Amino acid sequence: MSDDLERVITVTKQWLAAGHGVALATVIETWGSAPRRVGSHLVVRDDGLFEGSVSGGCVEGDVIVEAENIIKTNGFKRLDYGVADTKAWEVGLACGGKIAIFVQAVTPGRFAPALIDALHQARINGATIALQTDLDRGTTAVADAEQPGQFVHVYAPPLRLAVIGAVHIAQTLVPIARLLGYAPLVIDPRGLFSAAGRFADVTMDDGWPDEALARWRPNAASAVVALSHDPKLDDVALAAALRSPAFYIAALGSRKNHASRRERLAEMGFDVAVIDRIHGPAGLDLGAANPAEIALSIAAQMTAAWRQKL
Repeated sequence: MSDDLERVITVTKQWLAAGHGVALATVIETWGSAPRRVGSHLVVRDDGLFEGSVSGGCVEGDVIVEAENIIKTNGFKRLDYGVADTKAWEVGLACGGKIAIFVQAVTPGRFAPALIDALHQARINGATIALQTDLDRGTTAVADAEQPGQFVHVYAPPLRLAVIGAVHIAQTLVPIARLLGYAPLVIDPRGLFSAAGRFADVTMDDGWPDEALARWRPNAASAVVALSHDPKLDDVALAAALRSPAFYIAALGSRKNHASRRERLAEMGFDVAVIDRIHGPAGLDLGAANPAEIALSIAAQMTAAWRQKL
């Protein structure tokens, strides 16, 4: 799933590789009904081409002009827009909010190209990274300790969910996960379960679960939930997940079934501490009595696992 930051990172790397000058604009403060969150980015090329957004379109034109000048000087500049400012009305910020935008040249000594690579790698690894910007000097670096006069922004990795088994519970879990910000993948080699139409607009993989997960490559921002009720599918999926840094691994089934599952995984060579990573039976104990409630309990447990990790 491609998001705004992913597109900004991708085009920035492409433009730099092609030899273009580039500037990065970042929302550093907001008040009232500002249309974009703190940390939102707009990247501008030396010919005015841009990607991303810092205001939903209100002030982008003015920011782009400023960014082109900053590229020429390898400089930086803070831009403030508010409904009470004449400049704000001229560029279209009439929503009643206020925003502050910091624009820097993407160059060593400002926002170094290496930081773009670091953001890209962190997302691949499912890792969180924080960057701090000295607003007086216009320099950005990986954060160590927050200091006065510096803007610090934490970049969380994109969340992903692999569901093993295109079953009824999955049909509810997938849309819940999407609302929580996950990019879902449903894995099921059984043709009748993964038939077109059962999961609208969802990425499906009809391969064997261990092979599908090898292609998907679970990282530290990935969750793997086994729902098939078939040990031939669930066990190989869980084994693959346990060999990965996935932050949440869960399997549906009774306590008796999970005890048997633990024995089978132990026979595969996994020790108790590793097997304990599996949440089984999957989900918080909500007294769930139907597929939708079970899906909700799994989503809640998955959310708790992620928040405890941060």
